Amino acid sequence: MTELAGKSQNFPMKEFEFTGLMAAMMALQALAIDVMLPALGIIAQDLGAADPNDRQLVVGVFLVSSGVFALFPGPLADRFGRRPVALTCLAAYFVICLASAFVTDFSTLLMLRVMLGMFSAGLMTLPLAVVRDRFSGDRMARAQSMIAMIFMLVPMLAPLLGQGIMVVSGWREIFVVMAFLGLMVGVWVWFRLPETLHSDYRQPIRPKVILSNMWLAISLRQTVGYVLGGIFVQAAILGYINISQQLIAEALGAGEWFPTVFGAMAAMIALANFINSRIVERFGARRVSHTALLASIVVAVIHAAIAWRGGETLLVFAVLMGLSMFANSFLGANFQSIALQPFARIAGSAASAMSSIRLVGGATIGLLIGQAYDGSPLPLALSLVGIGLAGLALVLFSENGQLFKQRNVPEQG
Repeated sequence: MTELAGKSQNFPMKEFEFTGLMAAMMALQALAIDVMLPALGIIAQDLGAADPNDRQLVVGVFLVSSGVFALFPGPLADRFGRRPVALTCLAAYFVICLASAFVTDFSTLLMLRVMLGMFSAGLMTLPLAVVRDRFSGDRMARAQSMIAMIFMLVPMLAPLLGQGIMVVSGWREIFVVMAFLGLMVGVWVWFRLPETLHSDYRQPIRPKVILSNMWLAISLRQTVGYVLGGIFVQAAILGYINISQQLIAEALGAGEWFPTVFGAMAAMIALANFINSRIVERFGARRVSHTALLASIVVAVIHAAIAWRGGETLLVFAVLMGLSMFANSFLGANFQSIALQPFARIAGSAASAMSSIRLVGGATIGLLIGQAYDGSPLPLALSLVGIGLAGLALVLFSENGQLFKQRNVPEQG
């Protein structure tokens, strides 16, 4: 498929700016999770949450909502264009974050988190469609890896930002900062991002057409394993995030060093995406991701064996979890590019369907991992083993039992 927008001489942004803007849009969703991790305990206490594990709902309901409502921005963007849908989502992000700064009870905060998840879904889905509008194949995987590398600055820095805001003022100001950052990205999109949807690719807003496009995107055998495998990639990260504050800061004794440890894990993810962006066009998305998937299973088995014996230290956990995150991070961008490759004409609907499945499934499994937390790393370590094996089975299904083989899947839609 010709890279219509990607080859346009009139595209106003250099690749570096384009990558930064796509990463900034996606990072707003991550910011809505990571910046408040150091404050979850205080937020739950101040707003009257009953159970210590209720704090996880601030993250969990947001993620599930993002996944459910990810079904909508893609079809809308396939009809009306990427730009107006993105600007609508950014405006809502600004308003909802400001409203969250003034809540007085935990239930109201959770309701606003559901609403924020609704509109944040577009901020995760639309960049995928915009990148597919411009690029294809392993070049698309490279672009997504570069976006993911910049995007991972948020998990590295957001907990430190949240903790700094807590020291200077309080948790309510965290939402004010989120609103301001959302406004900044909105201004950037308004002035710099052109419409990338090719006029010939506009799709009608008819339920039958939308459902048909979505079904095609998630049912093609050559890609369905990567679509469903993305659930387990997401679940590994979200399961870790859900229990990170309780496990690292409290059970393993990191205390005020928690943001630093959390940031180090995010740095491993960023490093993996940087390396992926440099090697994926040479070796291919399939070879790189299949190798990383096998490596992640080996690390998870070792971690589970150590956790089973008990007495795991913060240092051992940090090393093993860092290796798991490193290996796992070669999967996300590559799985997404393989899954999206055949769907240039329906990139918005395909990205919505895939993002919804990934977020809902990943958030649900991640929430279950979080609720299984028992004060030790064992539930997380065992979950990573199961996640890796399930992902391997799905990839083998799509690849007819053969790993490391490059394939050309015909254009669909």
